[in-house]
Amino acid sequence: MFSMLTQIGLPIALILIMTGVGLSLRPADFSRVFAAPKGFLLGAFAQLIILPISAIAVIALFNLQAELAIGLFILALCPGGTTSNLYSYLSKADVGLSVSLTAVVGFITPFTLPLLAAWAISFYGGVETNVQLPIVRTWLTLIIVSVLPVLAGMLLRAKWPAFAKTVEPAISKFSIMVLMLLIISIAANLGDDLWRYIAKAGPAALLLNLVTMLMGYFLGKTLLGQERQARTICLEVGLQNGTLALLITTGILQSSAMSIAPSVYSLLMFVSATLFALWARRSAV
Repeated sequence: MFSMLTQIGLPIALILIMTGVGLSLRPADFSRVFAAPKGFLLGAFAQLIILPISAIAVIALFNLQAELAIGLFILALCPGGTTSNLYSYLSKADVGLSVSLTAVVGFITPFTLPLLAAWAISFYGGVETNVQLPIVRTWLTLIIVSVLPVLAGMLLRAKWPAFAKTVEPAISKFSIMVLMLLIISIAANLGDDLWRYIAKAGPAALLLNLVTMLMGYFLGKTLLGQERQARTICLEVGLQNGTLALLITTGILQSSAMSIAPSVYSLLMFVSATLFALWARRSAV
């Protein structure tokens, strides 16, 4: 059951989820990057540079080893998704900036993630690890399950906007359900080792989530001077595509242990993002 879910069900589900991301995008979302580049460049820098570096620092601080370290770093390499767009709306943030970051960063990470993930496996796994990341296969997989569905979703929106508007909310709910089902399946597959892994990975995942959200927010406030854009960067850095991380750890690397940190992070990020949204809605913009 677990193998069928990760090898067949997960890629299909992720294709549907990323199609949903495409349904929320328009060509104007890309041109907005050039119209107002400061917010985008800071958000992209925070997500592509600050987040992975912060993950390395947290891994060193908690002395995470092997699978737990690799899993947390892979999670940090993943882009945001429709969840960050939703929470940007709920937090009265700059939704346009959020969508632009989702669009552009989502097209960049399929090229950067395989190389950096391979480095993490070599660095944290050590000479004793038997796990190898097939870089070309991973790149092709990410193109198939993330880039092409996004393009298909954008085409559907352009051709049938009413249909796109109708199904987009359902796909957002579906993505959360898939993620929860995956986490439950991983927990069942690990059995008695589950709580031992959570005890080790949980504090690190929580710290990474909180620190990067705070850094994103205060960088936005300091360098941009705009509350709404600061909120967006906070959420884009804190909310990662956990389903994509689990596709790599369970589907490609076939490691339940590597999936623990992304799973724990994925649960915690909904809590922190919800608390942030509640605070933001009560604060004046």
